[in-house]
Amino acid sequence: MNHDTRARTLCLSLALASSALAGCSATVWDYDYGKEYDPRKHEYVIGPSDGLSINVWRNGDLSFQATVRPDGTITMPLIGDLQVAAKTPSQVRDEITKRMQAFVKDESAVVTVAVTNVQSYKFTVTGNVQQAGIFASTYYVTVAEAIAMAGGPTRFADAEGVKVIRKSPDGKIREIPINYDLIKQREAPEMDLVLVTGDTVFIP
Repeated sequence: MNHDTRARTLCLSLALASSALAGCSATVWDYDYGKEYDPRKHEYVIGPSDGLSINVWRNGDLSFQATVRPDGTITMPLIGDLQVAAKTPSQVRDEITKRMQAFVKDESAVVTVAVTNVQSYKFTVTGNVQQAGIFASTYYVTVAEAIAMAGGPTRFADAEGVKVIRKSPDGKIREIPINYDLIKQREAPEMDLVLVTGDTVFIP
């Protein structure tokens, strides 16, 4: 093979390689990930099985510990049943303060509500992962962390076609496209969303 022939062959090989790389570019969606709810930036929302500590200053008889029942309620001395699920500690505090006014005339009876045991934060990982199932955590988990908790994708998984299935406040179900490969390569950190309670991560 003469020099010109070798040169033409090298150029053709480079062109084919370049074409192949272009055809294998990672999938990126035109999606505004910044609009998604980030629970880390908001007050915690209480759910069933969460543990609460309710303290009424200067009224020890009204201070107590409680676990939220499956129906989302707790029972407080004097006041009775309170619906606390889907509310923040501040909202529960304000409700208790309002209802206490019928029994406690001392305006200095300051109420505090704290979450002492997080048990309601749960999400699902399903599809082509090693161990699909429902997972719970005491801290907020990202998409990549959730997939890792499920043992990672199987060799059959389509890592570019991951979806987070999320229920909107209006009750509608949405699918958020995620490219897990880009997250692993640290090329799309905005896709590594923080999951909210009830989310499903699906790996096809």
